[in-house]
Amino acid sequence: MPTYLSPGVYVEEVEAGARPIEGVGTSVAAFVGLAEDGPVNEPMLITNWSQFTQTFGEFMDGSYLAHAVYGYFLNGGGTCYVVRIGGDQPPTAAKAELPTAKDKSVAGYRVTALEAGTAGNQIRVEVSEASEPSEDAFKLVIRAPGKPDEVYDNVTVKKGKDSVVTKVKAESKLIEIVEVGPANLERAPAKGTQTLGGSEVARPVALAPDDYVGDSADRTGFSGLEAVDTVTMLSVPDLMAMYQAGQIDLEGVQAVQSAMLAHCELMGDRVAVLDAPPGLNAQQVSEWRTDKVGYDSKYATLYWPWVKVFDPVAGQARFVPPSGHIAGVWARSDEERGVHKAPANEILRGALGLEINITKGEHDQLNPDGINCIRAFPGRGIRVWGARTLSSDPAWRYLNVRRLFNYIEESILEGTQWVVFEPNDLDLWMRVKRTINAFLTRTWRDGALFGASPEEAFFVKCDEETNPPDVVDAGQLIVEIGVAPVKPAEFVVFRIAQYSGGSDLSE
Repeated sequence: MPTYLSPGVYVEEVEAGARPIEGVGTSVAAFVGLAEDGPVNEPMLITNWSQFTQTFGEFMDGSYLAHAVYGYFLNGGGTCYVVRIGGDQPPTAAKAELPTAKDKSVAGYRVTALEAGTAGNQIRVEVSEASEPSEDAFKLVIRAPGKPDEVYDNVTVKKGKDSVVTKVKAESKLIEIVEVGPANLERAPAKGTQTLGGSEVARPVALAPDDYVGDSADRTGFSGLEAVDTVTMLSVPDLMAMYQAGQIDLEGVQAVQSAMLAHCELMGDRVAVLDAPPGLNAQQVSEWRTDKVGYDSKYATLYWPWVKVFDPVAGQARFVPPSGHIAGVWARSDEERGVHKAPANEILRGALGLEINITKGEHDQLNPDGINCIRAFPGRGIRVWGARTLSSDPAWRYLNVRRLFNYIEESILEGTQWVVFEPNDLDLWMRVKRTINAFLTRTWRDGALFGASPEEAFFVKCDEETNPPDVVDAGQLIVEIGVAPVKPAEFVVFRIAQYSGGSDLSE
């Protein structure tokens, strides 16, 4: 307490008691895959499509990452993290060998392009007679399209200032030359022209399932996303690109997706958006889901079928995994309606068609399996027509319930950090209770909780019963919270009966 020594009016700032809890973000996606450029195994914050192209390049053949990110922003996504895996094999430099005049089967010198890549394949090296002829002197001319010729006249095979190796090393901007033939070459190389070749451009390295999973300690793969607390959605679209390329089989796909589920369950604040393999019909995707992989997780969803989009690289439409577009729909629904609204009955922007159009009977078979279908309706466009998790627990059947709990848990977690190391007494219990009550009341008013009043929608218990002396002595503060989430109207039933006109009706 301050000390007052003279009469007067003093103003002090004191704690107000309860502190407001701010809701956390729910619409931050993470994408893991292949790209033509950019940092490797480093989560990069991307806020728009232009930023993605500047960082990771444009659409790339053999990769779905760019399509997923583009579909995410097109459908309403605002912020995401992108992790490029694998990287590129470095480009190789073009080479050629200059045979000796004595034996053309023996190489005397090796010529290598200074610039790696296919441009070196067009460099020509010409050996001709020197202007001052001798057994060890010759004329070397280097030609490259679009660049001035490099001419080295009267260079010799002997060591010294006129040595061809010394001259080229000091002056050439196109090649380097080293002696690889017999020691102490005595004669000039054989006359003729050699064209450099064998160089290749940088290309993505071959990936294994572990490259997608990565390691949290090394901050690689999607495991490295443990350090990014704001992520709420996880998508690995290029897993299917690797499957189509024959680099991984269905068991490898299952291994990576199972690791995605484990990652999301470990973090407890994000949901995995899974893709089914391409080319499956309704019966096959049902068998794959239930009999082969058998996922059971409240932190995962599965969407099917693949969607048709325009591919600027091929100049034509192609089918891509839907997970990126779906993540954008989630973000759009959260922004427009809130996280408690099931992200379904929403138009899928950018979709030109579907890999397969299913019937209602097929949908009846797939929906109980937790397969969220994407359907085309005449006059209503292509819409997301499912909002279920892959959990067998009826309490966690609906995606919006899982994401609502993630939102509430993370908001309370971040909004009550001030409680740590406070005196654990009745005053603190009441302050914590008022803080959480205020947050949940606001959540109820937003329509996220079921009930005609806050008392019906939730309860917060923090008293002597939840905090007996042994709990307090252990340095713990326990608060019990119960909420009644709203469930989606998945099945809308109108019961219509025939009645005689003029009869009295009671409402």
